[in-house]
Amino acid sequence: MNMLLTIILTVQMLTALTMIGLILVQHGKGADMGAAFGSGGSGSLFGASGSANFLSRTTAVLATVFFVCTLALAYFGNLRPVSSGSVLESAAVVAPAVVPAASAPAVPASGVGQIPAK
Repeated sequence: MNMLLTIILTVQMLTALTMIGLILVQHGKGADMGAAFGSGGSGSLFGASGSANFLSRTTAVLATVFFVCTLALAYFGNLRPVSSGSVLESAAVVAPAVVPAASAPAVPASGVGQIPAK
């Protein structure tokens, strides 16, 4: 179970980092207007319209993987072992009661015991 959580967490972190990089590489909607009038290079590695399509779809797929990993981590994080006894019985097993020794005198926490009586 621990190995599965580690794999899911690793996939989620790699997906998040890749998604950050893809979002930063994409250009905004206002950049198309400037490229149409010649104020920037409109050519790219994927072509004029292929770049936005490829990067948008890849970002959408990575976002889906990220959310699935997040839901899986939330599900596995809330799993608790099923106990057959009551809540009080399991609390007694986990933290047994400590009985103070009867031979030790009880000393008050404050300085009240040090005031002389009249």
